[in-house]
Amino acid sequence: MHVSEIMKRKAGQVVTVRPDLDLARAIETLVSNKIGAAPVCEPGGAIIGLLTERDILHGIAGHGTNILDMHVKDVMTSKVHYCTPEDNYKHVMSVMTLKHVRHLLVMVDDQLADIVSIGDVVRHRMEESQLEVDVLRDYARSH
Repeated sequence: MHVSEIMKRKAGQVVTVRPDLDLARAIETLVSNKIGAAPVCEPGGAIIGLLTERDILHGIAGHGTNILDMHVKDVMTSKVHYCTPEDNYKHVMSVMTLKHVRHLLVMVDDQLADIVSIGDVVRHRMEESQLEVDVLRDYARSH
């Protein structure tokens, strides 16, 4: 299976945040959209980072509640990892494991198309495994 199959099951547009957005508003954006990460994009669309729940927790650990007055660019992850819709989900799982990341940005023609989380990949794998079990069970019953 490919990332494109995971993308088909997801609905909606990718939520992004600006680097100059104050962190309190960025947190509201994550919470209101029920997401754990958002790409950080310049007004022209250039991706410069990724803001994750983990970044926020590390910021709180380092700065306390003063973090709410800081900007996204002050706590975001600058090193972003990418994949394409044609990538196999096993490759994506491998990248996430080896790089210790939970989110990959999906790029199409150098444009942000989606974001895939470890939860998306695991959910897809579980559904695939259940289908395999069902097929084998049906085969065993018919013979």
